Amino acid sequence: MDRAPQTDMERRLMEQLREDKFAKKAPAQPERRGCYYTTIPASVKHRNISADELTLLNLDRTSLLETVLAKSYQGQEDLLLGELQFSFIAFMMGQSLEAFMQWKALVSLLLSCSEAPLHTRTQMFVKFIRVIYYQFKHGFQRTHDSRSSEDKGNSLFLDEAWFSRDIFLYRLSKDFLAVIFEAQVVDGDLLSWARKLKTLLETTFGWDLENNAANLIDEDDEFAPVVVEMDGS
Repeated sequence: MDRAPQTDMERRLMEQLREDKFAKKAPAQPERRGCYYTTIPASVKHRNISADELTLLNLDRTSLLETVLAKSYQGQEDLLLGELQFSFIAFMMGQSLEAFMQWKALVSLLLSCSEAPLHTRTQMFVKFIRVIYYQFKHGFQRTHDSRSSEDKGNSLFLDEAWFSRDIFLYRLSKDFLAVIFEAQVVDGDLLSWARKLKTLLETTFGWDLENNAANLIDEDDEFAPVVVEMDGS
């Protein structure tokens, strides 16, 4: 799987990781070792189904989540969530771009599901929201102010590009939270954690996550829903 940076933000992140003054050079090792991550498809691809069905499968990636769980995690939700947490730790502690790409792939998959959180995998999504809530709360900080003596622990100091509405997290979070808030029936724990996450993202990233028609999808967004046009006939 190609894990080269795909967006301007990812390229900037790679440069930031390389130049991070807090990064320490590891001693030379006789053999190069690395982490092996699960391959997460970016979209659903099926033959012998209609264009409408393919569009729906990519708008709600619950079926892709089920496929990934069955094929790569033996159906065990906690294994997927464990890889999500491991990749985040490797990204934060190891300054690994590959780990960031895996974290992004897993977060993007889960935030692109609407059926699973409400009906089939509710408890998994309660855990998922709780996990990313604490990742955002303790892991991300705005660019470090050298004049401040406050100890931020292992937080990664991110430049302002991370807090813009142009990154993948903004649209996916906005759409995902809207699914939960607009549901007629929703699990209490899921709703409670969704509200906490919304508040955190709005205060930490400065985003407006209220759902409104003015928030149009960017056609160049690599994680925008895949819409298949029917052939005119």
